[in-house]
Amino acid sequence: MTISDAQSIVDKWIKDYGVRYFNELTNMALLTEEVGEVARIISRQYGEQSFKKSDEGKDLSEELADVLFVLICIANQTGIDLTEALNKNLEKKTKRDKTRHKNNDKLK
Repeated sequence: MTISDAQSIVDKWIKDYGVRYFNELTNMALLTEEVGEVARIISRQYGEQSFKKSDEGKDLSEELADVLFVLICIANQTGIDLTEALNKNLEKKTKRDKTRHKNNDKLK
């Protein structure tokens, strides 16, 4: 599946099952919630916090997919082509960081 495919699939799902997109502000709040759920899992699985009973059954891949879904919704409703945006972002990072990370002693 390409990023473009994912944007089309999410758009179709919204139209078929979601009735309409939530407004941008609601989706931003939902994205923040989903990122928080990812942070909760990572802080417990890879960090120093311990799991609580309420954390049982939480799956990192599922939560990351939730983040991706809402991110795609925001892109769709604001007319952003994520393939194009990612390509521009990678080009910017390549120009800016071409040697920066390779020359960073902290990363060796």
